[in-house]
Amino acid sequence: MLLTTNKKELAMKGKLFRGFGDPSRLSILDVLRDGPLTVGEIVAATGLSQPNASNHLGCLRDCGLVVAEPNGRYVTYRLSDDRVGDMLALAESLLADVARGVYECTRYHLPRQPEIDR
Repeated sequence: MLLTTNKKELAMKGKLFRGFGDPSRLSILDVLRDGPLTVGEIVAATGLSQPNASNHLGCLRDCGLVVAEPNGRYVTYRLSDDRVGDMLALAESLLADVARGVYECTRYHLPRQPEIDR
């Protein structure tokens, strides 16, 4: 029974980290660290398209990482918990120490950068 509980807990942790595992979602979470923003403000700050940002915000909202609050004609999004920002800060701190290994890791692929016109 302990093994089953451990598998369920690990599966839940995996789902949590999927929220942090996409660069677009990370960029949204990162800009929300400074405070609540509307979709338009998130789009301007991240460079994501409006439909893409809205899709990722829906995912983050469904996962409980952000909260949507109606504000007149607009909806304002904010981090659901200060610990979300704390996790991002901890990830930055850890990455500063292990960046070379992460960069050189052949098992995880970074998104390809567009080639510069020559």
